Amino acid sequence: MRKNSDGTVHYSSQKNIGTIEFYHPKGNSLPKALLTNLAETITKAGEDESNQILVLKSAGEGAFCGGASFDELMKISNFDEGKDFFMGFANVINSMRTCPKLILCRVHGKTVGGGIGIVSAADFVIACKGASIKLSELSLGIGPFVVGPAVGRKLGVASFATLSLDADTWYDSEWALNNGLFNKVTDSVAELDTEVQRLSKALSESNPEALTNLKEILWQATGHWNSTLEQRAEISGRLVLSEYTKRFIDSFQNS
Repeated sequence: MRKNSDGTVHYSSQKNIGTIEFYHPKGNSLPKALLTNLAETITKAGEDESNQILVLKSAGEGAFCGGASFDELMKISNFDEGKDFFMGFANVINSMRTCPKLILCRVHGKTVGGGIGIVSAADFVIACKGASIKLSELSLGIGPFVVGPAVGRKLGVASFATLSLDADTWYDSEWALNNGLFNKVTDSVAELDTEVQRLSKALSESNPEALTNLKEILWQATGHWNSTLEQRAEISGRLVLSEYTKRFIDSFQNS
């Protein structure tokens, strides 16, 4: 586990179940170092023969994920820095996509922006009733370009457009369930943990070859995502330098 101001990522494996937990003190937001650590940990966990199913979760009792780190967005001063930052999200999504193990995601609270991309890249998502979502990038002047392929694949074009264009609205867990982002919603965190434990145990005892083949089928026709997500990171890397985005982030931080 790496623990510093960039947050933490912890990985453990027990009884064929690998668990990855990320944390950041600012609402589980995602600075570049944490994104890099998370992508590397997912790849490592996928190669670990001691498990055959992965559980992805975040720590704490507040937000599941606060999206991109505003502190780092404000520090971006040129295109290369911008592209590099957004490639952090691309690398996490691609690591989840290419991971040979199925990934079960536990969502306990609100999820914003890039966090929705991570949820979308999971193979099965169990969320708590209060886990509302907002795809806020357009309100920042950026747009959900990097997470777009993952979110669009899960939700379809119409629902992706709803989240993308109505960027100031929180959509509740029922909407997320009905539109395919969440696979199951529980009434409480206690029930959430029980359901995650039940399903992960059942999958850990399943035929590993069947699970691997199912993972491949779920992600068929996404082989172009390495180049696609890099192109999307370039778009975001340019837009984050705009005066509109700089003013928005500055006013948000000073509000």
